[in-house]
Amino acid sequence: MLDYPDDPPEGKPARSRIRLLEDADGDGKYEKNTIFADQVLQVSGFLPWKGGLFVTSAPDILYMKDDNGDGKADTKKVLYTGFPKVNPEARITNLRYGLDNWIYAANNGNDGKIKAPDQPNHPPVLIRGADFRFNPVTGDFEASSGPAQFGLTFDEWGNQFICNNTQHIRQVILPMNYAARAPLLEIPAYQQDISDHGQPSSPMFPLTGPQEWRKQRTELRQKRYDENGLDRKEHVGGYFTGASGITIYTGDAWPAEYRNNAFVGDVSANLIHRDVLKPDGVAFKASRSQDDTEFIASKDQWFRPCNFANAPDGNLYVMDVYRLFIETPESIPEEIKKGMDFYAGDTMGRIFKIVSNKGQTTRNLKPNLSKATTEELVKLLEHPNGWHRLTAHRLLVERQDQLAVFPLKEMVIKNESPIGRLHALQVLEGIKSLDFDIILSALRDKDANLRVHGLKLYRYFLADQNATVSMLGKSYPGNPARLKQLKDQIKVFEDELEKISKDLAKDEDVKVQYQLALSSGMNELTRIALQYSKDQWFRLAILSSVNDRSAEFFQMLRSKNPSFENKELFAQLGSLIGAKQDTAEIASYLNGLNGLKEPEAGLIGLAKGLNLAGVKNLPSGGIENALLPFLNSANENVSKAAWESARFFELKGLIDKAMSDLAKADLDPKKKVSAIRALRGGQFAAVAPVLQKILASGDAGEIKSAAVESLAS
Repeated sequence: MLDYPDDPPEGKPARSRIRLLEDADGDGKYEKNTIFADQVLQVSGFLPWKGGLFVTSAPDILYMKDDNGDGKADTKKVLYTGFPKVNPEARITNLRYGLDNWIYAANNGNDGKIKAPDQPNHPPVLIRGADFRFNPVTGDFEASSGPAQFGLTFDEWGNQFICNNTQHIRQVILPMNYAARAPLLEIPAYQQDISDHGQPSSPMFPLTGPQEWRKQRTELRQKRYDENGLDRKEHVGGYFTGASGITIYTGDAWPAEYRNNAFVGDVSANLIHRDVLKPDGVAFKASRSQDDTEFIASKDQWFRPCNFANAPDGNLYVMDVYRLFIETPESIPEEIKKGMDFYAGDTMGRIFKIVSNKGQTTRNLKPNLSKATTEELVKLLEHPNGWHRLTAHRLLVERQDQLAVFPLKEMVIKNESPIGRLHALQVLEGIKSLDFDIILSALRDKDANLRVHGLKLYRYFLADQNATVSMLGKSYPGNPARLKQLKDQIKVFEDELEKISKDLAKDEDVKVQYQLALSSGMNELTRIALQYSKDQWFRLAILSSVNDRSAEFFQMLRSKNPSFENKELFAQLGSLIGAKQDTAEIASYLNGLNGLKEPEAGLIGLAKGLNLAGVKNLPSGGIENALLPFLNSANENVSKAAWESARFFELKGLIDKAMSDLAKADLDPKKKVSAIRALRGGQFAAVAPVLQKILASGDAGEIKSAAVESLAS
């Protein structure tokens, strides 16, 4: 990244490049050094694919390949474009191959409309607030959950973790492809901080002090906060400010207690931090491996550990960018950055191998898996080293070799290794060779992780099968035997699923229940809501599955357990129902709220949904009668919430009565307030003179306040 931290001046070529280091005998020492690709703007990440590399270089994701064996890229193709050229520390980066056969990239939530030049008819994908993913086999691409800055990783079971500069470990809980089913659902976040040792930023323990420029900047910032009366403390050091490259260790050369630990560098503090991950509900909890001590810390202020890699030898490798300054100039005041050479160290950079002094195994760095047979690759899916498993997985998907199908199915059904069964299952998905028996086997698996992945796959698989039936019916009406055979298979599959679902309903693993919430039908969602809806992630999962059947789902909940109340869930359901603008469903929902101890949350949610949808003067249907008990409630909170919803409807009878009441000189003050609030639903031209008259009168307190609120609405 020789361009870091600023793009070259207008008309000047990029300086960044990709260098190929070759180790002929696998001893870890490089005998050959070739520039694979030169003048690649701010190149910040790459991933192998079919003998070439996917490369992140905003505004593009490129594919590069050496076609003639000279070590230099001949093919240079733009696959996806439109990523913003923002601060280099926040550009598209960190390509990672997922167990689900999609490739993920960190986008830091930056705004962009992504296009694929080879797919001109594909609508642009909006990635604001999100990360990005693409399927290298199908070419599909979409926004994905995050967002991550310079760090994105998966554990060996496919759980995703990300970081940004001040938050060193976060877990993605809600995949965006599920949330996309319910476009009217408000999602406050797709991820959560999982550190148990400080949020939003955790303390850290460097061996170096902050650089002088950082001290000066902190003093300036604190002075401004104090001058503006802000209750804010600017820390010069001791807390994460440059967390980068989060990576889960999946190797086998270190002792077992390190497996699935998270490692993250802080480039500002010259250290590497280690977290131990433990299950904590639907997520994990990240705990320090040792109090007041970092995994690695250096006294060298140039040590900048920015990324990591699991390697074929089972060790963890560290990328040290080795620069004097790691900071975007735009974040440093002009009076400080004069004289700072931001390119100091741009010819340097180091790779460290971290080796355990209690090493479990030795293995070289050149297993040559590209020359392995399909059968050999399948066997590697249960290898104790994560690099071997994932590389074999990727190569099998690259090859799309149908000779792999039989041994892969054998592995899913019979293999003793849960991680081997998982990889085999997902490779079958990647080569489009799943079948009913394989899905059912995963759903019945004794390991909860396999049951979770089986649940992820079965709905998409069933949808594919039904689509095939539809296609055959249209394209090959003359082949009724094949059509009947497929329909019979689907019926048997659905019958077996019904049996399995009874067992899954009793499953004690919370992650299985969470995936059920993302993958199930209405009846199962009712059970899950009654049991788990106190958890915000379960609520979002349930609501993403319910989507536009929220009114029906609400009635099912009320029918199943009339005493059940969950204010957060009912408010979110109300918002979805309001945004849909179906007056019959709204009336049904309001009638369902009647009888609750605390109906105001549902009413507030309904008003929120109506407001988000920009509703005005919606025909009332049966809504006026359904609202009246709440409008006339003695509970002020309920009454206010009901009036907030009422203003979106044409409640002519209510408006006429309110206008008539307000004309009475001796109207009771409480009734006067209610009548004023009722005018929120009136036409401005008709009600404004009445409200303005009240404001000009001698009335004070709640009466005048109600008039202001109604006029404002």
